[in-house]
Amino acid sequence: MGKSLEEVNESVSTQNKKSVFRKILAFFGPAYLISVGYMDPGNWATDLAGGSQFGYSLLWVLLMSNIMALLLQSLSARLGIVTQRDLAQASRETYSPFINYILYFLAEIAIAACDLAEVLGMAIGINLLFDIPLIEGVMITVLDTFLLLFLINKGIRKMEAFIIALVLVIGVSFVFEMFFAQPELDKVMLGLIPTMPNETALYIAIGIIGATVMPHNLYLHSSLVQTRKFDRSKAGIKQALKYNLIDSTIALNLAFFVNAAILILAAATFYKVGMHNVAEIQDAHKFLQPLLGTKWAPILFAVALIAAGQSSTITGTLAGQIIMEGYLNLRIQPWVRRIITRLIAIVPAVIVITIFGEGVTGKLLIFSQVILSLQLGFAIIPLIHFVSDKSKMRGFHIGKWTQIASWIVASIIVILNGKLVLDEITGWLETAENPIVLWLTVVPLAFAFLILLLYIVIKPFISKSKADFHNHSPNNLKLRFSKSKDYDKKNIAVTVDFSAADEAALNSAFELGGKQAKYTLIHIVETVGALMYGEHIDDHETLVDEKLLEEYKEMLFEKGFNVSIQLGFGKPNKVIPTIINEGEFDILVMGTHGHTGFKDLIFGTTVDKLRHKITIPLLIVRE
Repeated sequence: MGKSLEEVNESVSTQNKKSVFRKILAFFGPAYLISVGYMDPGNWATDLAGGSQFGYSLLWVLLMSNIMALLLQSLSARLGIVTQRDLAQASRETYSPFINYILYFLAEIAIAACDLAEVLGMAIGINLLFDIPLIEGVMITVLDTFLLLFLINKGIRKMEAFIIALVLVIGVSFVFEMFFAQPELDKVMLGLIPTMPNETALYIAIGIIGATVMPHNLYLHSSLVQTRKFDRSKAGIKQALKYNLIDSTIALNLAFFVNAAILILAAATFYKVGMHNVAEIQDAHKFLQPLLGTKWAPILFAVALIAAGQSSTITGTLAGQIIMEGYLNLRIQPWVRRIITRLIAIVPAVIVITIFGEGVTGKLLIFSQVILSLQLGFAIIPLIHFVSDKSKMRGFHIGKWTQIASWIVASIIVILNGKLVLDEITGWLETAENPIVLWLTVVPLAFAFLILLLYIVIKPFISKSKADFHNHSPNNLKLRFSKSKDYDKKNIAVTVDFSAADEAALNSAFELGGKQAKYTLIHIVETVGALMYGEHIDDHETLVDEKLLEEYKEMLFEKGFNVSIQLGFGKPNKVIPTIINEGEFDILVMGTHGHTGFKDLIFGTTVDKLRHKITIPLLIVRE
């Protein structure tokens, strides 16, 4: 499998830095590209609604969302740093092609939905600042695709510098907004104490949390951390994890400041004078000057909105490239990929604005957040499974308490997003002129997504995977053979699967050949990656399998057996006959245990296919 974002992978060296400050600085950057996703135009509407309706009382929701985001982004960075795989690549190596195509499709829709919010936000900002019609503002946003191409050709550090500059523009704009608004600091502090005024506040709180964690950010962060080249030793990986956590903490706290500033601005201006229904970005812009008494307030608001839209769309398009290359292993020209991503967002925006007018932008923004909500669980849950996997993470898996915290966060986000989606579908059914169409399309689709989500959650817990067998120590095998017996088999092949079935298979083989025979232990790697890439796969499971096979060989050699080993890749009923027919074996011995990998053997399907392809006797031994 190719490297994630190959054109900039390991392009920034963190080695040979003379001071600790310079070393830390070398790691800084990826999280700032991530942070813009937490202050994109899609978040502005929920922050404005929360502040105008409930004052400062929902500030604690923003703080809680930020803590959740920090945990999930640190998991994403950990996956990329340790495994050198982004989330899309890790999914491709783990799930079946069918599941991966669905996950890719959902991720692509999420990218388009996110891009739609960013295109609209930037177009609204251009409209407010320069009085350019919204439809023309949407068309102008195509140009930033070429800006991204220019920046990435200049190197990832130049792009990071540009994004950080935009983030600073947003931050400085809101510092001045706070100065103009003069919020009541005591009420700001009280807003950090959890309270829930009423059910409407709960709905807005769900919206805030739902708009906070973006699925594309999880894919993006696991890739961007791989732009740093560092010492791949245990100490080097630990250091990289530490510095990236610092990077994420600073960047996401800056995003929290921006979101909090928007909510505080709405509370200090609109809520204060009884304007409780300001949720549209255009309305907020219109009322800022008369309420704050300065022309700079709406100007800075529009500038910050353009900066938020521009920075977010750059990172969203990069995420699109990552998911396409990761899930499909498909590389196309970057400018083509970015044009496609942008058109997928622009075309529906242009059509809807042309037909229904500029007044629907708020509904479009909300719709984009609902689409994101649907997809979120399909990114979070696999991520938690991956970073909890001891074999995948090579000893850098997360601990029990972090796992518990991660699952709690995932549960909160998925349940709240599920409620948001359920409420939205219920609203559509109540207001639709012909609800039967929705019952036949949207409702079954939502149920299908729910089933897929439950499958992704439950499967690793209930299926005994090969990873479970990797704890099987060869030293625990109880081996036996008769010294007085005459042996007629001189060259014996034995399949092993690092399970209890190996004991029966090996003992049966020794009954046939004793210590005089030559034994070849065969193990087949059956991961999705092995099926696709064959012997060229370099995933961690292959390394573990190879190590266990070597341990078997060493253990049997010490007991006086003549043993060689052979690792195969792909489907057992195809690979095993090839190995057997290329060798000079007298018999093939196979053990069965009924678990993943050899379960077909019990029912005869693999046996039937295999025995017709080999010319030597086949002995099947039950555990």
